[in-house]
Amino acid sequence: MKKNAFYAQSGGVTSVINASASAVILEAKKYPQIGKVFAGKNGILGALREELIDTSKESKKFIEDLQFRPGGVFGSCRYKLKGIDESLNEYLRLIEVFKAHNIGYFFYNGGNDSADTALKISQISKKLNYPLQCIAIPKTVDNDLAVTDCCPGFGSVAKYVVTSTIEAALDVESMCETSTKVFVLEVMGRHAGWIAGSSVLAQDSHPGAPHIILLPEVTFNQQRFLAKVKKTVKENGFCVVVASEGIKDAKGKFLAESNSKDAFGHSQLGGVAPRLAGLINQKLKIKNHWAVADYLQRSASHLSSGVDRKQAFEVGKKAVQYAVEGMNGVMPIIKRTSNTPYRWQVVSERLNKIANVEKKLPASFISKDGFGLTNKAKAYFQPLIEGEVQSRKKMIYESGKMQMVAKKLRPWS
Repeated sequence: MKKNAFYAQSGGVTSVINASASAVILEAKKYPQIGKVFAGKNGILGALREELIDTSKESKKFIEDLQFRPGGVFGSCRYKLKGIDESLNEYLRLIEVFKAHNIGYFFYNGGNDSADTALKISQISKKLNYPLQCIAIPKTVDNDLAVTDCCPGFGSVAKYVVTSTIEAALDVESMCETSTKVFVLEVMGRHAGWIAGSSVLAQDSHPGAPHIILLPEVTFNQQRFLAKVKKTVKENGFCVVVASEGIKDAKGKFLAESNSKDAFGHSQLGGVAPRLAGLINQKLKIKNHWAVADYLQRSASHLSSGVDRKQAFEVGKKAVQYAVEGMNGVMPIIKRTSNTPYRWQVVSERLNKIANVEKKLPASFISKDGFGLTNKAKAYFQPLIEGEVQSRKKMIYESGKMQMVAKKLRPWS
């Protein structure tokens, strides 16, 4: 019997998440057992609120062009489903919506918390004896999903950070004699330093920056940091620092933690760069500038990695194939089979090995002094930023029809 599919995007978006969306919709058309693909408006909230976008109303060109569009075209959300025993009503509502719209395939595109959501839904569907193929599709700029070699979204952020570090370093080098001598770039990364770590690739270009890379995996020591900055400026005339937003002090406290929390209970971060700049001003009296890459790093489609975009498309395609094969509670992950030349393949892995597990930088990637990364790390990062992406003549994106499916159920609150 033909069943419809539900696809949704979750968590922080990337410059390539829509490539996965494009792949799911295009691949689903190949299988007669799949009817329509409904996209949840704003992630899982779209299912709970019965706000389903009928992607069959969009043109083929619109769906194909999603591969080159940043952001999340159907809207994303940060909404964490509670445990099944804590909030059964939420799960009953989801199944009710799926039944009402003949949905037998569930694709959730996100990171750690999203994998947890997909796992819980696969479990409740079995418990309630509702036939549903639940597949989580990997996505996170943080690159911290367990098991998979890398995460779609990360390679493009890494490419942005590497490129920006080189360009900013050349700028600072030009002016350091009479102006700015220290530049601090803050990048994303709460508990894992993959993004900050990727900036090590910039060292292969003149002028050899960043001179200091600060990682969440390494306890921040103010005295050692300031001594390193002072020494670098004395030897080179300037110093470039790339700092992860999630660096912590000896007490395990984030250097830049606000009092607010997001929907998943994570402390809101942001402000490491000005905090470090303030230390340099106060203790060293050296002129400096700082910048926060923030959303620019994850939305820079013009600078995205060709490898990253291809991987994002392939995991979306495989997700559909796995669902049609009857798989449930799995994620298509990327397996590296060779470094030189770089080769990879997509394989399946159980969600219970991935959900809520955070992958940090291995110790072998971090230099002995804690301010840099090793050649082993470079060998890992380099292939992920390779490949150019088809450029757009005009940076104009269509809004799409975004036609909603008629609601059949009572409102949810």
